[in-house]
Amino acid sequence: MDILVIGGGGREHAVIRSLKKSKRCGKIWCLPGNGGIAADAECVPVKATDLDGIAAFAREHRPDFAVVTPDDPLCMGCVDRLEEMGIPCFGPRADAAVIEGSKVFSKRLMEKYGIPTAKSRVFTDAPSALAYLAETSYPAVVKADGLALGKGAVVAYTREEAERAVREMMVEKVFGESGSRVLVEEFLTGPEVSVLTFTDGKAVVPMVSSMDHKRARDNDEGLNTGGMGTIAPDPYYTPQIAARCMEEIFLPTVRAMNAEGRPFCGCLYFGLMLTPQGPKVIEYNCRFGDPETQVVLPLLKSDLLEIMLAVREGRLTADMVRFSEGAACCVVLASEGYPKHYETGFEISLPETEEYEDIFVAGAKREGGKLLTAGGRVLGAVATADDLRTAVGRAYALADRIAFRNAYRRSDIGKRALLALGEE
Repeated sequence: MDILVIGGGGREHAVIRSLKKSKRCGKIWCLPGNGGIAADAECVPVKATDLDGIAAFAREHRPDFAVVTPDDPLCMGCVDRLEEMGIPCFGPRADAAVIEGSKVFSKRLMEKYGIPTAKSRVFTDAPSALAYLAETSYPAVVKADGLALGKGAVVAYTREEAERAVREMMVEKVFGESGSRVLVEEFLTGPEVSVLTFTDGKAVVPMVSSMDHKRARDNDEGLNTGGMGTIAPDPYYTPQIAARCMEEIFLPTVRAMNAEGRPFCGCLYFGLMLTPQGPKVIEYNCRFGDPETQVVLPLLKSDLLEIMLAVREGRLTADMVRFSEGAACCVVLASEGYPKHYETGFEISLPETEEYEDIFVAGAKREGGKLLTAGGRVLGAVATADDLRTAVGRAYALADRIAFRNAYRRSDIGKRALLALGEE
């Protein structure tokens, strides 16, 4: 089968590497891809948000299957467009992708169907939000309603921080129209867990859990980023908690979407907080997480393409999805200064990799035969092992063998997980 993959980051690189393992996988095109993905697929310079360009490419090349991974094209209706052309897709239609595209929608969905989440208030104008901030308790969480590259949530420990977040979102429009509405949520405590699931709108099959590291600096300090590293599985996510999440969160969410006439088919991501009162939803994503995918898929033993086809055809079962009993770690190498101001255009030196290692490229381009940095998050150094400590050590050993000017990485990816296991 010839496959079209939409997107161009480290997540897409991981998806493509996994798809290539399938016996049924033929040619892979990636739109737009990047300089690193070009080693595994034919990259075509069509932006993931250029739906007309994607449709034109698909009309000419007629892929047998398409995988749409980023949030923007999903929320814009990329799957709808391709399906209308007769090209089967993995990914939700726009009316289901709204579960990520609008935090107000997802919050109201959870409240309506009794899915555990933080209490919140929605505001459509800055004066009302600022007035509420004068009387609420802190810490509090301020969230932009729409898509914001994973940076639209601010944990405010003081009223001043909350007011600054509201002004940036609603007045200064740092996230554009995504900040036209904001939510102010109660601050939840407990370990965070990411759980990606496959769902065909009926069955829900969780993937191995993972732990993201969002802050730019060690000890979870600094600005929020798109993710500086991940480990899998998350030691806080026990079988007992997993069973509770399935009954109280995962299945109720899919049923709620069906009841709303918005059946969700694809990868539904649950960002959870394991509070003293039980697991609660922090956020939904309508697609594979980044960089969670970079540790989840290397542990997948099953055929990813076969799973995706089963999701698309409404015949997903739990026995189709099998994962290794081992562990994985991803250390993100970023450009110094990310997520704010940083320089690019520096040559990247990549080593040969062992069978337990992967390098998933996110922000790079090819010029004159050289691979150059072209983004904030440049790549992820990924390693698997039988245990988490070994996986973390291997990932950092791989990162040590990768070089480019102004490279920056956190030095504590996996530390919290190892502490939870009593190994740090």
